[in-house]
Amino acid sequence: MSDLVPADTTEDVRTRGAGVSRQVAVLPVGSFEQHGPYLPLATDTLVACAVAREIAGAYPVHLLPPVTISCSHEHAAWPGTVSISSVTLHAVVRDIADSLRRSGVDTLVVVNGHGGNYVLGNVVQESSARGERMALFPAAEDWEAARERAGVITSLLTDMHAGEIETSILLHAHPEMLRPGYETTDFVADDRRHLLTLGMSGYTDSGVIGRPSLGSAEKGKELLASLADSFGAYFSMLTSDA
Repeated sequence: MSDLVPADTTEDVRTRGAGVSRQVAVLPVGSFEQHGPYLPLATDTLVACAVAREIAGAYPVHLLPPVTISCSHEHAAWPGTVSISSVTLHAVVRDIADSLRRSGVDTLVVVNGHGGNYVLGNVVQESSARGERMALFPAAEDWEAARERAGVITSLLTDMHAGEIETSILLHAHPEMLRPGYETTDFVADDRRHLLTLGMSGYTDSGVIGRPSLGSAEKGKELLASLADSFGAYFSMLTSDA
């Protein structure tokens, strides 16, 4: 459970806050959606938490428990998928940020594990326009740098869902969560221009788009290490007085 729910006490938070000029909270946002026959419905939450834990191990941040259900409407054709509206997710993140500020934590980084959570970009833009400190991580450029460092063969376009990256991170962080089948379920559908209209079922029968057979625990470890390094620029920007 400590992989998903931080074990801090209130005194831990108080002590950490006393040693920094500005407190930064990190909120993992995942999803509960199909990831083919071999990865769990909670894959995006597990990935977001793995990234957030890696960040918390390298920077003095206040690690929050994850948001585990988000905007997975494009996966509705598969049993087990659960979604909330974008309006609800927007409100949840805003409420969390407001609550943090009332307790003296004025900076929030949202670590997004699900590509369909488009509204998180709006939350950050709107908050920043109001003068609040908020960021969304990782950006596509951070994932690309991580992909290259880890030796991930599949491009970000092809590695869309339950592919090499997600399989690698779970093989490293939660190997007990994988079931047999990822070695033989590769499927490519690079032209997905009607995804918002047709959903994932318009492009894949298995729910997979990517090459999970190429995943490895070693790649997963390097992906997370690279993302932690990339976070340094965000941390510096958010904690500066400029």
